[in-house]
Amino acid sequence: MTGIPNVSDQLRSAVQQNAAFSATGLLERLFSRLFHGLVYPQIWEDPVADLAALQIGPQDNIVCIASGGCNVMSYLTADPASITAVDLSPAHVALGRLKLAAAQHLDAQGFFDFFGRADRAGNVAVYDRRIAPHLDPVTRAYWDARPYVRRRIAMFGRGFYRFGLLGRFLGALRAVARLAGVDFRRFATCATLDDQRRFFDARIAPLFDAPAIRFLARSRAALFGLGIPPAQYDKLEADGGGDILPVLRDRARKLLCGFPLSENYFARQALTRSYAAAEAGSVPPYLDAAAFPALRRNAGRVRVLNRSLTDLLAEMPASQTQAYVLLDAQDWMTDEQLNALWHQITRTAAPGARLIFRTGGAADILPGRVSTTLLATWRRDDEASAKGFAADRSAIYGGFHCYRQIG
Repeated sequence: MTGIPNVSDQLRSAVQQNAAFSATGLLERLFSRLFHGLVYPQIWEDPVADLAALQIGPQDNIVCIASGGCNVMSYLTADPASITAVDLSPAHVALGRLKLAAAQHLDAQGFFDFFGRADRAGNVAVYDRRIAPHLDPVTRAYWDARPYVRRRIAMFGRGFYRFGLLGRFLGALRAVARLAGVDFRRFATCATLDDQRRFFDARIAPLFDAPAIRFLARSRAALFGLGIPPAQYDKLEADGGGDILPVLRDRARKLLCGFPLSENYFARQALTRSYAAAEAGSVPPYLDAAAFPALRRNAGRVRVLNRSLTDLLAEMPASQTQAYVLLDAQDWMTDEQLNALWHQITRTAAPGARLIFRTGGAADILPGRVSTTLLATWRRDDEASAKGFAADRSAIYGGFHCYRQIG
């Protein structure tokens, strides 16, 4: 389509806020380059917390950021009228479209083998025979491409969650822990929350005092594997009074000790880069076996686009959107970008619309940055925000924020 900005230009606009030859500017350019590829094989926001805050119903049209697509697929379990998902990463768009096609053309067991286990050698043949013929040409070309020796789709026969920036980052953490004598497999056998806390305090917490960990954590580039750009790193560091280590330690403790392991698939991913059985709590909602009929029924209601959120909203009709999910994208934005986004959100929002976002730091970033005229039509729901933060099993963010349109 003409008039749509180049994706590389959109990524530069989203991430690059400083001069090219400054230290921060160089890091921003490296991060935007990495974001062309797969970052999140699984997103690191809890869709169960999202669903509770948004209270999605059959009449709702949702606009969200796609990321790895776990959120989009999980929202389908609430039977929304439509979902429009956008992402600046072509890899994330291809992953979302792959999931949607698979939901429509596989059975429940095949779908779980593909995305729940994601390590079956036969998955590649299933893709060729049952999914690929139903993909659009751009998406099929992405998965059929051979960046090195194997096609990209081969990741689903080799343990998909080991790949991408996040998968490799978690693998590196496991390697560092092993060198320090900490075996995460033992943590994964903890039977109670008390067992988890004792193991964490005795074996994992001391890792944050190791010189190598302290050095790496204080390097902004070291956290690119978590999808944290320089601007967001600064917010995390500010929460620790200038030292990011206490923040990382506290959030790791919530991730690994805040919920029983049997009910927190984020912790299992951090420990093993895999899921357990297809049961509620141990997998994202869309991989729960009971959810598959809703996925198949509703997958045709989703569009996944390689666009910026602001540009997409500018083309949408006024007052027709009931729910927005911004993930943590606003942490990356300048004041000008924030106001442009909120102008379009306010224009497209239906009466009573709900909106959620997360922040790396604890504070709500909107007051003082977004025009008071725009925010005057919205109210922060403090109760829903607090509940969402407490319930978010991913534990990586400092704040969960829920806003409601008040007219």
